[in-house]
Amino acid sequence: MKGDIYDRLGVRKLINAAGTYTMVGGSRMSRETLEAMCEASGSFVEIRELQSRAHERLAEITNNESALIVTGAAAGLYVLAAACVSLKLGREFRYLSPSEVGQCEIVVFRAHRNPYDWSLRQLGIKLVEIGYPNMIQPTTVQDLEEAITDNTVAVFYTEMKQGWVAEGALSLDTTLLVANRCGVPVVVDGAAQLPPVDNLWAFNRMGAQATVFSGGKDLAGPQASGLITGSKRLLDVARETAFPNYGIGRMLKVGREEIVGLLAAVEQYVSMDHEARAEWCQNQIEVLRKSFSEYRNVEVTDSYPNEAGQPIARAIVSFSREGVTGGDVVERLRVGVPGVFAISAGENGVFINPMTLMPGEIEIIVKRLKGIFEELGVT
Repeated sequence: MKGDIYDRLGVRKLINAAGTYTMVGGSRMSRETLEAMCEASGSFVEIRELQSRAHERLAEITNNESALIVTGAAAGLYVLAAACVSLKLGREFRYLSPSEVGQCEIVVFRAHRNPYDWSLRQLGIKLVEIGYPNMIQPTTVQDLEEAITDNTVAVFYTEMKQGWVAEGALSLDTTLLVANRCGVPVVVDGAAQLPPVDNLWAFNRMGAQATVFSGGKDLAGPQASGLITGSKRLLDVARETAFPNYGIGRMLKVGREEIVGLLAAVEQYVSMDHEARAEWCQNQIEVLRKSFSEYRNVEVTDSYPNEAGQPIARAIVSFSREGVTGGDVVERLRVGVPGVFAISAGENGVFINPMTLMPGEIEIIVKRLKGIFEELGVT
């Protein structure tokens, strides 16, 4: 069959002006990445051999002892939790009984609780929460020390400078200091913490035993992929827990296409001119700002960092018109032609994030916004 696949299926294509959100596909893979995946699909190989070579290469280019490809950041947390249990109890996870696993504990900050920690809970491990998601009663070093017991297998830490993670946790520096002193590994959830590129190794150099990244966000690899970087000791155990081994890792199948695709994407990412990319994003905001400079009730301002705490500027398009909300504008952008996926910025604004835009798309967004403002009487 010929023609655009989305047109044939009746699926509307969108311009992504929000960021690397999974709900719209994360990011775009480059032609080089797609060609590598296509090439990988054309031959059979020993998956373990391919994994070994790819992991060695990834460890080398990310300046880490070891690396492991999984089926997404959540799968990475799942596999690492099981690996931490195995290290603690000295046995492979597949030989452990539910009661043995149920006695194990992972310490987390209440401020870091989120829907993704099902990756930890579904193993049957007990989550020990400390602190509160506010600064009324600050979390202390003693809180963390008291939470670590003989049953503790790890501390899992969600790293985000700013964004949707609440206040109320100890800093990563302090957490690492306490946990390492107690002989407990720290695993960092850095799913969306790229850029900056040096986060690929920075948290591990600080003392974390492993860091998990989404392969389908700013790395621009396959959406169904994730990257773990970290210590050889922990990742060796995780590797024997993950696919293609039998046990819990078997359901987390990583195809040769994803392995090669993520490797290609990371190779491109570490060699990218990130300063030039950030400058390009800033230039897109300037196009947006100039386009509405003559509007009395519209203002375009920078918002930095973006929603995931990444050091790339996004714009807030603020407007004042009684009865018109950011949600109204976002919905009109989504259902119009072409569709634009954006996020509201409070009651009277819309975020426009250039990091997932292609050349020429900001002009389309400007045209759509001007049309919507005209309809709604925003001048």
